[in-house]
Amino acid sequence: MNPDISLDTIRAAHERLDTHVLNSPFLHSRTLSAVCGAEVFLKFENLQFTASFKERGALNKLAQLSAPERARGVLAVSAGNHAQGVAFHAQRLGIAATIVMPRFAPAVKVENTRRFGATVVLEGESFDDARHHGLALAAQQSLTVVHPYDDAQVIAGQGTIALEMLAAEPTLDTLCISVGGGGLIGGIATAAKALKPGIEIIGVQTERFPAMVAHFRGIGLASAASSIAEGIAVKQPGELTKPLVRSHVDDMLLVSEEAIEEAILMLLEIEKTVVEGAGAAGLAALLKHRARFAGRRVGLVLCGGNIDPLLLAEIIQRGLARSQRLTRISVATRDVPGALSRVATIISAQGANIEEVSHQRTFSAVAAGHVSIDFVLATRDAVHVQHVLDALCAAGLEAALR
Repeated sequence: MNPDISLDTIRAAHERLDTHVLNSPFLHSRTLSAVCGAEVFLKFENLQFTASFKERGALNKLAQLSAPERARGVLAVSAGNHAQGVAFHAQRLGIAATIVMPRFAPAVKVENTRRFGATVVLEGESFDDARHHGLALAAQQSLTVVHPYDDAQVIAGQGTIALEMLAAEPTLDTLCISVGGGGLIGGIATAAKALKPGIEIIGVQTERFPAMVAHFRGIGLASAASSIAEGIAVKQPGELTKPLVRSHVDDMLLVSEEAIEEAILMLLEIEKTVVEGAGAAGLAALLKHRARFAGRRVGLVLCGGNIDPLLLAEIIQRGLARSQRLTRISVATRDVPGALSRVATIISAQGANIEEVSHQRTFSAVAAGHVSIDFVLATRDAVHVQHVLDALCAAGLEAALR
């Protein structure tokens, strides 16, 4: 094993980070525990100043640079959270930082990185494209590369999370950790297994970027072009992190994009906290694999909260539609004065709120002289929707879900 990634180096990192990085809240969620059938504890790393755990590893690396390295400056390649962590702490330490980000990086992450004083270079359609450009740029300008996950000092910094989780809740028997390049789970697993050898470490990846799962299982799995969890959308795991995963991780799970969306919305509604896709992956795994975690005392890391507001709004709308709290129905009626008012009265009598209305005469299967009216309704659930449809049909109208 790498001697630079051990319980001792992680403890040293924790001392180094003390007072500079938040020892984030680690709280039991009574409601999520009931939903998941396990005792669920949440590590709120989305409450860090840059809204991500990434600043732990970034600061641990930056704090150990030599004077000449600080003078020359640093370069990082990141989809966003690592970029902000490096930029923020480099600014604090008076180190010039250049950040190379893929062109698809969320606007909120790009702007926050610039706000911390870094020079931002947008290059490539993927993290790997940005990485190739960044490494060439670092070589040209003699900049020290602060890798987002394949660096012993960065990994040790991320591992400090496990020290805090187990200090707060020593009875934890499972940690469920999102995985991209493997820096977070590599550090956490190293520390947790050293402190509590019997603890189970479960890694979680999105189905669209299963590179570490493929390595762990020794199979071939292709990656997609994008994911809602862009923070863990990594096609190639780290060379330092792969052996850590092989040695310390007990299992790896995959979750769908839809499951991650569900988890984001659930954390927003239940815990009143905003997380990005990568931060919700652990909860998505608990929701998808309930039997796997039943009765366990599970620690989750809400590893980031930097989600684009427009994407969050879309996730909320889609989640409401899936649970039929936002529903679209179509009603066919005669095209006469007062028809719309009649239909609206029936709907309102059932306690549903009309959000949108649109008429369709030309592009419709209804007979001439009739109209198809589409309604978007705010409803309570599927049972409530059925009551609305039943009331409309009882009034002699043709009504159906769209």
